[in-house]
Amino acid sequence: MTTVLSVTSECVPLVKTGGLADVAGALPAALAPFGVEMRTLLPGYPDVMTAYPDAPVMRDLGDLFGGTACLRRGALGENVLYILDAPHLFDRAGGIYLGPDGRDWPDNPMRFAALSKAAALIAANGVEDWRPDALHLHDWQAALTPVYMRQLGVGHVPSLMTIHNIAFQGLAPAHLLGAMELPGHDFHSDGFEYYGQISALKAGILYAHKVSTVSPTYARELMTPEFGMGLEGVLQHRSADFLGILNGIDLDVWTPPYDTPEQKRTHRAALRAEFGLPDAEGPLCVAISRLTGQKGLDLLIEALPALLEQGGQLALLGSGDAALEAQFRQAAERHAGVAVRIGYDEPLSRRMMEGGDAILIPSRFEPCGLTQLYGLRYGTVPVVAATGGLADTVIDANPAAVTRGVATGIQFHPVTGQALSGAIQRLGVLWRDRSTWARTSENAMAQPVGWDASAQVYAALFSRMVQA
Repeated sequence: MTTVLSVTSECVPLVKTGGLADVAGALPAALAPFGVEMRTLLPGYPDVMTAYPDAPVMRDLGDLFGGTACLRRGALGENVLYILDAPHLFDRAGGIYLGPDGRDWPDNPMRFAALSKAAALIAANGVEDWRPDALHLHDWQAALTPVYMRQLGVGHVPSLMTIHNIAFQGLAPAHLLGAMELPGHDFHSDGFEYYGQISALKAGILYAHKVSTVSPTYARELMTPEFGMGLEGVLQHRSADFLGILNGIDLDVWTPPYDTPEQKRTHRAALRAEFGLPDAEGPLCVAISRLTGQKGLDLLIEALPALLEQGGQLALLGSGDAALEAQFRQAAERHAGVAVRIGYDEPLSRRMMEGGDAILIPSRFEPCGLTQLYGLRYGTVPVVAATGGLADTVIDANPAAVTRGVATGIQFHPVTGQALSGAIQRLGVLWRDRSTWARTSENAMAQPVGWDASAQVYAALFSRMVQA
């Protein structure tokens, strides 16, 4: 049995802002059958403390960056959850990263340095009678852990640094070096200094024993200037220890209420009724996304005519950029075949997966993506940009794949409005060939999107790390 501490800033079902939470929540149970006991360390945000009002104290940490802190014990399904109870850092109204004003909490560097320091203390001294053989560090919020482990004399304990999105690097001003208890001798270009600032993510990439990201294609992309966001050189330096492991989804949580795509009919009708859309000859396409440039939703505005001209429809759920929100509202006002809901509504997103014929995901970059995996699971044919995990998980309906009967969706490249329009036109052609459409949708539902394969890869990696 290999014991692993997963260090994360969010985790379903307790707190979520993105796909990181889904991964952190699913991995402990997914790894258990492969001989890995994974326990999770999570900050004690208000929602977490409310979920475990009587969580017992397992260890007093004393002063932790300006206030007292302790480790409490909860449960994540059948797995152990450790809660970093540090009220001066985490007991506050607002989001987990953003205050009520929508801006980053000014003390975010200190808050997540505390999470990393607590993880290093567990590696050094254990908690209860348990000590991890290895650590799994998620994104910049946990990335300073190897630095603190070296200071505590446990730098030899192996750690895996997983990059879920390199766009967020945990930058902090240099004057916080002392307050964050970071070694000044490592603050240079070959250490965790990044253009005069502290980079938590760079520290994790440099000092963790292994580095991973959430798809093989994204791993290759990150070592290029186009996608590496200034850290491509550091990742090239660690290329021998850098790999991509696809995310999965929890099949027990994401289960369609039908066995075949043919049974979508009633759900499609219900979804049209809910969004106020009339019957139509073309496919009912859904988009469930943050409305941002990264997600390519501006390209969808440009490609809408290609969908509407062939009798297709769009039901969109999302929020984000105010200008994009306004553009989609205007499109819904002008076209009977477009309906828009601004906001976040997970039950509605599930109904959209159930009733949609296709899901549009035109991301400019996508580390892995979970939305296309949900689409596959529900037989909702994904139309995706050929980038990151989207390219790794969707089999394009090109002539060879259609002839062999293995296609599961449509890919397009380059990531432009024109290319997306072409992909939507291909979708229409596929839709009108009813036998090929049925086969593609059935293939999508049959595609393995659970955790089994990737959990085996993680388990083998942890085993090799511990035995090295």
